Amino acid sequence: MSSTDESASPADRPATGPVPEPDRPPLGTAMPRWLPRAMVMALALVAAFQLGTWAFHQLTSLLINILIAFFLALAIEPAVSWMAARGMRRGLATAAVFLGLLVASAGFVTLLGSMLAGQIVNMVEDFPKYLDSVISWINQTFHTDLSRLEVQDSLVHSDWLRRYVQNSATGVLDISAQVLGGLFQLLTLTLFAFYFAADGPRLRRALCSVLPPARQAEVLRAWEIAVDKTGGYLYSRGLMALISGVAHYVLLQWLGVPYAPALAVWVGLVSQFIPTIGTYLAGALPMLIAFTVDPWYALWVLGFVVVYQQFENYMLQPKLTAKTVDIHPAVAFGSVIAGTALLGAVGALIAIPAVATLQAFLGAYVRRYDVHDEARVSGHRRRAPGPVLVRVRKALRLPNEETAGPDVIAPAEPLPGEEGGATRAEPGGEEPGGEGPQGRDQSS
Repeated sequence: MSSTDESASPADRPATGPVPEPDRPPLGTAMPRWLPRAMVMALALVAAFQLGTWAFHQLTSLLINILIAFFLALAIEPAVSWMAARGMRRGLATAAVFLGLLVASAGFVTLLGSMLAGQIVNMVEDFPKYLDSVISWINQTFHTDLSRLEVQDSLVHSDWLRRYVQNSATGVLDISAQVLGGLFQLLTLTLFAFYFAADGPRLRRALCSVLPPARQAEVLRAWEIAVDKTGGYLYSRGLMALISGVAHYVLLQWLGVPYAPALAVWVGLVSQFIPTIGTYLAGALPMLIAFTVDPWYALWVLGFVVVYQQFENYMLQPKLTAKTVDIHPAVAFGSVIAGTALLGAVGALIAIPAVATLQAFLGAYVRRYDVHDEARVSGHRRRAPGPVLVRVRKALRLPNEETAGPDVIAPAEPLPGEEGGATRAEPGGEEPGGEGPQGRDQSS
């Protein structure tokens, strides 16, 4: 009934309108859940990169020392292994090798130091005589009127000498700090090299213990190649030092320069084992000593150093280095340039053995194929006959050869083994296949 329907409460009545939805933020205003995590991860990566870059720059000198020590350990590895194979403990053998190197270096430095000190004293005492000879030569050659007193007075009261003395006085502390830093760096390098050489087998075993058996063989093979190539590089440098020392000894002995053997050893070692500037350092000392004998002898030494350096750079060093280290001379030269650009003098010193080791190691994994013996491979190019030769050939060609084409001569009879092949072309006959002269024209 209608009365009962009207008496029903509003809550009991069924809903006739749309149900309201809960309140939601507008579309696009809510932050995704992954965004905070991604921002934190990006900031962490940037911070880690900055920290790693800072640590790498701070440890660059240490890493370079470790690299030099590793190659030094590879260089003395054959001697240490030879002594250890004959019953000597590996640590004791390494110490003996280092002691021998230390004694040889100390003796060489002491000999050169005493020689250099004596020659400097002689030069200071004889400097007025040298200056008088130079001034007299200038006066005779250029018709001037110079005197030694005027030259000495101008030198003593010159501005550049005063500035040089002031800079030298202020830079004494810097030089002392550099000397102490160099000694500490030498000690660090020696310790790392000693540990690498003495604990070589233990180091290889620790490195191979974290690799699968296949990788272990590759690592041991690479280590052996590095030892061979580094030893070959040092052998080539030692041989070039010997040749250079003998050549300069002959020159200095011929000129009558004192201490010729010591100067020859100085030139040989410094020019080969100090890259880039070693040549100039090696040639400066013999020129200085030769100047004490005769100023013109210094020019002779300078000219010989320049000529021999060109001979060594373009003829001796590329061939000898390529044979001992087994790399192409152009690759050796490019590796030295690249090593100098990356690590300076250290990179130039270790570039060739590093590249030789990498080349020999990768050579086992590069597949090679046989090359056809063609003219283009051997460097000879085929040349087409000139127009005059073509005309001569056409003039000497027989009448029956003209039907076979401009450059093709038909065989007189079938070749051996070609029973069903081409037959002799008759002048007026038909080709095989019965096409007649028309077919012969098409074939030509």
